[in-house]
Amino acid sequence: MTDETNIGAPAHPGTPPRDCALCPRLVAYRAEQQARHATWWNAPVPPMGDATAWLAIIGLAPGLKGANRTGKPFHGDDAGKLLFATLAELGLATETPEAWQAPGLFITNAVACAPPNNLPATDEKHACRPYLAAQLAALPHLKVAIALGETAHQAAIKAIGGKLPKYRFAHGAAHKLPSGVTLIDSYHPSRLNLNTGTITPDMLKAVFVAALAAKT
Repeated sequence: MTDETNIGAPAHPGTPPRDCALCPRLVAYRAEQQARHATWWNAPVPPMGDATAWLAIIGLAPGLKGANRTGKPFHGDDAGKLLFATLAELGLATETPEAWQAPGLFITNAVACAPPNNLPATDEKHACRPYLAAQLAALPHLKVAIALGETAHQAAIKAIGGKLPKYRFAHGAAHKLPSGVTLIDSYHPSRLNLNTGTITPDMLKAVFVAALAAKT
């Protein structure tokens, strides 16, 4: 392991075990990456952040060369660079991911393992959902969740409590869930979405500005 990994971080409730075997395809993919990159994390990526968080950020899944390498959500890839820059601009976190500090924030993924081609299968999304539900349930002060992408939106609805047909994904949409948590949707800040203009830095910033407004 390199010093970039999540070694020594206290386990948050709902953290998948490093040897999680629920998804055979993802297990095989992890083993393939372990053989190629022995110093990478190459395991389910645990959540990170403040146990007293008011805001949860939910992504899709670890990037192969990002969180799968570092062992920390959104650390080490282009999506993370924009995310952390946005959080820093709004005073929500430090900009340097390696020394990330973000009182009141919690960050995780709908699927804990890196999937081939960044596309988890339906059964893999379902298998990981109980982990996400446990993570969010362990945040007693949670007021707002941001879903980065439709997969994260669907996972968050199911994990927090709600029915999918009632809450449709749309960038910037805010949904008041039965639990009292406000879920705000955003397109994922992936390199592809940035390159195609599906999302821009200003669009992502607006989502977090809305989250700050929904906090009160």
